[in-house]
Amino acid sequence: MEYTRGGVLLDLQNVTVVRGGVTVLRDLSAQVHDLVRPGMQQGQVVGMLGPSGIGKTTLFHVLAGLLKPDRGTVRIGDRALPAQPGLVGVVAQNYVLLEHRSVLGNLVIAARQAGMKPAQAREASMKYLERFGLAAHADKFPVQLSGGQRQRIAIAQQLLCSELYLVMDEPFSGLDVVQQENVQKLILEVSRTHEHNTILVVTHDVSAAVAVSDTIWLMGRDRDAAGNVIPGARIVETIDLIEKGLAWQPDIRERPAYIDLVNEIKERFHTL
Repeated sequence: MEYTRGGVLLDLQNVTVVRGGVTVLRDLSAQVHDLVRPGMQQGQVVGMLGPSGIGKTTLFHVLAGLLKPDRGTVRIGDRALPAQPGLVGVVAQNYVLLEHRSVLGNLVIAARQAGMKPAQAREASMKYLERFGLAAHADKFPVQLSGGQRQRIAIAQQLLCSELYLVMDEPFSGLDVVQQENVQKLILEVSRTHEHNTILVVTHDVSAAVAVSDTIWLMGRDRDAAGNVIPGARIVETIDLIEKGLAWQPDIRERPAYIDLVNEIKERFHTL
């Protein structure tokens, strides 16, 4: 599969977070590079995996700019800006929308917060509704939407008020296989709306993460010479799904290599 890696779009260097005297993240470092595919826009999708309690939620907050690390840096884009709300979009599990505002109204507010003038905000909002197949629902209220439609609106909302970066918290939680596949298609669709779109998916669902990502960050803790766990999680392995031939494949779930990798990661959870 022909592609090249461009510049660094996300750079985490030696991120350490201590809470209540306990080290949650320790010297965590990783990078996301622009993926360039001839003849198409190709964004980046990174799945962050690790067992419960490993620190995924803390890393989610750091990446979103909601929590400043005690040490280390998180830099975004070619300008190497520090992660902060407004620069990074956050799509939470419950898809928080203003229930008293119309679908279009929710998006216009987000666009206005990003500094757009009223007419520009409305135009940009309608473009996202059309792109996501929701233009016919512009005047409805969030309560009238399905869960999948609410998710699309939440993503459009964050794209309008952030700069190409999204962090998604457990987007596959509670979904059946068909619904998971629909969310997977949506994430890939969003990633391809701009060359630099970068989506970080925080999840405990190994199967879904491998199906939708081009890169997996596997979180775990190191052990000392005696086998004791050293406090503080790091990214202990970066799995390149492109090199394994498992990225950008519509039939990914049917491939033996996919099933093997999912099982391998699940087995590793016992030692992380």
